Amino acid sequence: MSLIPDFELDLWNAWIFIIPLIIYWIGGIKFLFSKRMPESPPLKRRKDKIIMQILMVTMFGSFFYSIFVPFKLGTIWFYIGLVVYLVGIVLITMSMINFATTPIDKPVTKGAYRYSRNPMFISFFLLYFGIAIACVSWVYLVITVLFIAIMVYISPIEEAITLGHYGKAYKEYMKRTPKWIGIQKNK
Repeated sequence: MSLIPDFELDLWNAWIFIIPLIIYWIGGIKFLFSKRMPESPPLKRRKDKIIMQILMVTMFGSFFYSIFVPFKLGTIWFYIGLVVYLVGIVLITMSMINFATTPIDKPVTKGAYRYSRNPMFISFFLLYFGIAIACVSWVYLVITVLFIAIMVYISPIEEAITLGHYGKAYKEYMKRTPKWIGIQKNK
C-alpha cells in the first residue's frame, strides 16, 4: 500500500464489486424501505442533514473512484478481500430477503436480524472492507472507517424512527437483540 493510490482505468477494477452495492442500494431504497416505512420524518437537525450528505458523497464518490482502482489480482490480499466481500454479499442478500418477506405491519426480526439489529450496516462494512483489502487501497480503508462512523451516528436515528413505527414489538426486539452482532437473548 503506497501513499499515492493506484489510479488506472482497466477492466479488472473495483467497479466490479461496486455493481452489487448499487443494485442493493437502489433496490432497497426503491422497493423495500419505501414500502415498509413510507412516513419517515425528515431530518430536523442541521448536523443530521450534514452527516447524511457526507454519507451520500462518500457512497457516490466510492462508486466513481472504484472505476480507477485496480484489484491486486494473484495476491493473497485479493483472495482475503474477496472472501470478506463475499461474506458481505451473502449477509446483505439474507438481510434483504428477511426484510422483503416480513409482513409490513411487523418489525423484521428473523434470519440475520436475530443476530443484529443492523445486519445491512454490517454487510456494507464487510463489502467496503473487502474492497479495501482486495485493492490494497488506503482510500477505501478510509471510506470504510468513515462509513462505520456514520453508521454508528445514524443507527440511533433509524432505531427511533422504527420504534415510533412499530412500538412495543420493536422495543422488545431491541431488548433481546444486540445492536451490532451477537446472540439473541432469551425472552
